[in-house]
Amino acid sequence: MGIAEIIPGVSGGTIAFITGIYKELLDTINGVNASLIKNLVRMEWGKVWQGLNGPFLFSLIVGMGLGVLVGVFGVTHLLESHPEALWGLFFGLILASVPYMLSQMNEKKAVHLILFFLGAAIAYFITSLSPSEGSDNYLYIFLAGVIAISALVLPGISGSFMLLLMGLYTTIIPTIKAFLDSPELSEFLLLAVFGLGCIVGLLSFSRLVSMAFEKYYNGTIALMAGFMLGSLNKIWPWRNPTRVLDKDKNQFLDITQSNSTLIDLKSESIKIIDESNVLPAAYHSDANTVFVMLSFVAGLLAVYFLSRYGER
Repeated sequence: MGIAEIIPGVSGGTIAFITGIYKELLDTINGVNASLIKNLVRMEWGKVWQGLNGPFLFSLIVGMGLGVLVGVFGVTHLLESHPEALWGLFFGLILASVPYMLSQMNEKKAVHLILFFLGAAIAYFITSLSPSEGSDNYLYIFLAGVIAISALVLPGISGSFMLLLMGLYTTIIPTIKAFLDSPELSEFLLLAVFGLGCIVGLLSFSRLVSMAFEKYYNGTIALMAGFMLGSLNKIWPWRNPTRVLDKDKNQFLDITQSNSTLIDLKSESIKIIDESNVLPAAYHSDANTVFVMLSFVAGLLAVYFLSRYGER
């Protein structure tokens, strides 16, 4: 899950589901309630630990922390050196997760098929949107925090991609860097509002998803499986950049045939925003088709073994 949160287009919720911890994750988040806060104020640490599902939460946090480190130092390197193979791995991982999720349904009706295709259409539409310019309005920052963190518990929707989509890359990331260099009150307030939105979004959305599972289990599974299928649009291995963000100038640049050679896509100041899915023959770089296919198969096998282990 930690690795998945680093990569735009891949959802940590997807990993939680195929490893069999999704329901317990929701229950643990929902354990943060008035009773837990009361025990925290009273400093009854045993009850707090029990209310937080301590062993599970501790293991999860440690694992995600290690995953983030691996993602930052390992996966990001692979994104630069072997992006096609890495995307092939995750494409296989998510594609295999769709039938696995559908297999968890205990009945299948026509309405579930409709929800499945509706979820796929919604995810495809979201992943096809162009990022907005963003805003430093506190209400917008708060709502963006609510939406971005909600993807943590929603398979198929990437939180990092939602943040990019809402244009907050140019707001949150520079603010974090500036605050770490020389803290100022305005930067603290902006990050605090965003963090508050994340907390509210995580606590409220987890309850909403839990409620949906309890009342409409099969329909919720079908909708989420659709989300995952539609999200494949964002992680197709062969994509040619069409729009980038120049972080130094804080502006978006459209890539055309005339200026494609003038923009250094490997520069740290350039972040790819929009891409066009193409076949290997139309790919601007080396398609590495054999390695992509091997990675794709590895992703399929990973879901098989993770699901088998999760059931035990």
